[in-house]
Amino acid sequence: MPLKNPSSTGKLISFEGSEGSGKSTQIAHLARHLQEAALDVVTTREPGGTEIGEQVRNIIVHNSKGDEMCAETELLLFAAARAQLVREVIAPALLSGTIVLSDRFLDSSTVYQGVARNLAMGPVHDINQFAIGNVMPDLTIVIDVPTEVSLARIRQRASDLPDRMERENIDFYEKVRKGYLLLAKSMPERLIVIDGTQAEAVIQKQIWQAVQKRLGLGTSGKTSASTASATAAKKPAAVAKTKISASIAKPAAKAKTDATKPGKKSIGRTKSKTLKR
Repeated sequence: MPLKNPSSTGKLISFEGSEGSGKSTQIAHLARHLQEAALDVVTTREPGGTEIGEQVRNIIVHNSKGDEMCAETELLLFAAARAQLVREVIAPALLSGTIVLSDRFLDSSTVYQGVARNLAMGPVHDINQFAIGNVMPDLTIVIDVPTEVSLARIRQRASDLPDRMERENIDFYEKVRKGYLLLAKSMPERLIVIDGTQAEAVIQKQIWQAVQKRLGLGTSGKTSASTASATAAKKPAAVAKTKISASIAKPAAKAKTDATKPGKKSIGRTKSKTLKR
């Protein structure tokens, strides 16, 4: 069964980046802009966003034996949570014409498990494809920050002890950053890179302008006619098999990542509807 109708006005916007890049803050800003433009918005995260997904997230991030988790198991757990999120939350929202903002999506697995964990891209691609069906982001915003900045922000978080994602070493996160930049370079029609070291207000403005320009959202409270027409005519996109430079995928010391650890944030549908995390 198709999970996404090309004629629907619903849009999926994913946010990507290393830990501490500021994704959750910017998702909140964009949700507010869209709501003020009279658009229905749902915000969610990976892994999580559903009751099942949150339980999977706990296994990935906080399990007492998490440091013993192999990369293949990690990839499959992320895919399982993603498959549930797509079918329970994202696809129904898109079919109803809602704008979905997701803190991470399939590109996290491409970068974290494929590049940083050195898993072969073929299986990563196939597993991603199986999990998401024909639901691809209409726009992906990569918030880029230097690895040193990312790690410094993680240390400054006044929260619980670092989880297995936040305990990763600097070499691992260098691979993550380079992986995202290469991915964006290979698919400029979908991914845009925003300098995450800029002032919060500047980043917010650049993201809002990109959403308006790329998707035609925000000025009239509806998707522009030209954008809707182009979307209806376009066939569902397949997940691209991204060619990542072999120089990035050098074996590293055993790492413990979380391709999608967005932090302690609330999710929900703006306006009157709320999603339980």
